[in-house]
Formats: sequence, structure tokens, C-alpha cells
Amino acid sequence: MLSLLGVESREVRLPSDLDSLDGLIIPGGESTTMGKLAVEFGLLDPLREAVDAGLPAFGTCAGMILLSREATDGVPDQPLLGVFDVAVRRNGYGRQVHSFEANVDVDGLEDGPMHAVFIRAPVVEKVGDDVEVLASLDDHPVVLRAGRHLVTAFHPELTADTRLHALWLSGWDRVPAS
Repeated sequence: MLSLLGVESREVRLPSDLDSLDGLIIPGGESTTMGKLAVEFGLLDPLREAVDAGLPAFGTCAGMILLSREATDGVPDQPLLGVFDVAVRRNGYGRQVHSFEANVDVDGLEDGPMHAVFIRAPVVEKVGDDVEVLASLDDHPVVLRAGRHLVTAFHPELTADTRLHALWLSGWDRVPAS
């Protein structure tokens, strides 16, 4: 998605990979495995410190879970970054067979609704005072922003629509190439 917007990117797997980053996207996947690997490779605390120090972050699905302050229905003591003031329920929309797609109206996006792909998606159960809900589906927040951070309960990277990534980039003075 970033390359479609003309933005250079690289993978982050080790603490040294955080050097000189302008922003961080934590993608979808399996949040418990991602958290365990972040602990195993000594990445969890450096990630938390970088985001706490102002590194803009965008979490999609499992990335939302990892960034959240609280997650239920996970493994006990699931590693979380705890930097985004939401509480989420893992797989809140159901198991893999309950995956679905829906059109979502997102505040700040022009040209109509965004097509959203929900795969074992988290449900946001609590939203902190400093968190802005940009979109909801069936009364559940699915796109949220707090300062320079953005999270989604779905996978925007599974469509060709770059508008959410562009919105995130523009929220921290990194406007994508047109």
C-alpha cells in the first residue's frame, strides 16, 4: 500500500530495524504469535518506547490488538504494546468461517465508502477519551484515531483502496505523493 502511495518502506523484525523510521504499520496476522515473537526478539519494549515517544503507528486487525491497552479472549498475559486507549475482544466477529466484507463510511475519506475485509476481526469494546471514532459498523467502532495513530478492525491492505493509508500519512505531516 505504501509503495502505491510513493512511500518507501521496510520490514521491522529487530530493535535495530526501528532506527530512522518515520512511521510504523503493524499489519494483520495472529496477534498472540506476533506478540510472542516481539518478546522473543526483544522488540516489544523498544516498539512501545518508540510509539510512546511519538512514532506514528497504524495497526490493522491484529495490529489493532497489539497496539491496544487491553485485549480479551486471548492467551493469558498476551503481550500488548498498550499505547492505544482501546479495549478489544479478539475474534469478536467470530472465527475464520465468519469472515465477511462490508462497505464502511469513514470520516475524512472522500469518494464514498471504503470496502472493508473483516477476517477474525477484533471488536472494540471500550474507547478512551482521547480516541476519535472515524467509522463504525453495527454500532462497533472499526476505524479509530488518536493523534498520529490509526487503527482498523479490518484489513485495508487487502483491497486496492489506499485512502486509509493516505489518511494516516497525512495525519503526521507525511503527505503521500499524488
